[in-house]
Amino acid sequence: MTVHDPPGLVGDATELARQASARKRAPGPWKLLLVVLGIAVAGLVWALGPAGQFSLGRPWALLLLAALPLAYWLLFVLGGRRSVHLHVSSTSVLARLRPGPIARLAALPRVLRLVLLTVLVVALARPQTRERGGQVEVEGIDIVVALDLSNSMEADDLAPNRLEAAKRVLRDFITRRRSDRLGLVVFGREAHTYCPLTLDYSVLLNLLGGVRLGLLDGSATAIGNGLGLALARLRPSDAKSRVVILLTDGDNNAGNVAPREAARYAREMKVKVFTILMGQQVPRLGSGLGLGGVMLGASPPPPANPQLLEAIARETGGRAFLATDRGALEQTFEAILGELDRTTRRDVAALHRDAQAPFLALALLLLALEALLSLTRWRELP
Repeated sequence: MTVHDPPGLVGDATELARQASARKRAPGPWKLLLVVLGIAVAGLVWALGPAGQFSLGRPWALLLLAALPLAYWLLFVLGGRRSVHLHVSSTSVLARLRPGPIARLAALPRVLRLVLLTVLVVALARPQTRERGGQVEVEGIDIVVALDLSNSMEADDLAPNRLEAAKRVLRDFITRRRSDRLGLVVFGREAHTYCPLTLDYSVLLNLLGGVRLGLLDGSATAIGNGLGLALARLRPSDAKSRVVILLTDGDNNAGNVAPREAARYAREMKVKVFTILMGQQVPRLGSGLGLGGVMLGASPPPPANPQLLEAIARETGGRAFLATDRGALEQTFEAILGELDRTTRRDVAALHRDAQAPFLALALLLLALEALLSLTRWRELP
């Protein structure tokens, strides 16, 4: 801007004094940051409701708030270093100037930008409300499968072998569950918990896929230990129906827990045990048959004890099944499910709703306000 006075009276003066005065009137950096952060937190609480009723989908985005000091430096420090040259008749005129309301609010557009950045960071963090839904009644059973991993489960009378046939039927059984908690115990010479009771069927399916022969010592079969460990997994459960499904192809010949003793304990816990004896009890038929239709040179099947499995099922109120092929194994699981009493649980559904809209609306409002100010006396000179 140039002011024309009589020739010879015009001098150059730099309006650095006014710039310095404007910087002094600008709020201190940390006070300004505290105000901006306070606005962001207050807006977050106002939009999302009481404490404990909201969450952030991307909380890591709040780390971007650490960049606010840099934004302050760019807007207020670096941005305030630009000088404007005026041609005036005398520098004494500047001394008599007093800042008006507009000058006192010279930093307003930059403050709006800083608040805008803060609001955008909060919106990026994806605030969500957490509302309590109505109570939902679901029926469920707590079931632990005790699966034999002894070496004899490699027999191929159930294609491709006994273990893989059992895994395929179990996989189909799991995918059809909706509200039953399922767990998995494996046993050979020893017993191990492979998956505790869970409603996360995807996790259980992944773990089941990793079950294989050789996972533990399969030189013997500790039925009592496997059943005892399955009962231990069910002990904390308060479900009305608690069930153990025991799959094996042999007899108890290892372990320190007697199967009948474990069965008595299951009866006291009111846990039903359904036993499934897998495999044919004679060598499978094929080419090279000898007398009686038995394959010549075939190794005898491992000794089984169907009487023991029947006694366990009878003691606990369950049933004993014999599955000589995969079809019979599938029918066995269907029969077991048809006999189970289902318990009703009440769960409270939690609904998560995105609450970004208030922050995005505020950001648009601030952007529009800054654009409007740029058309007024707050316009910044290039």
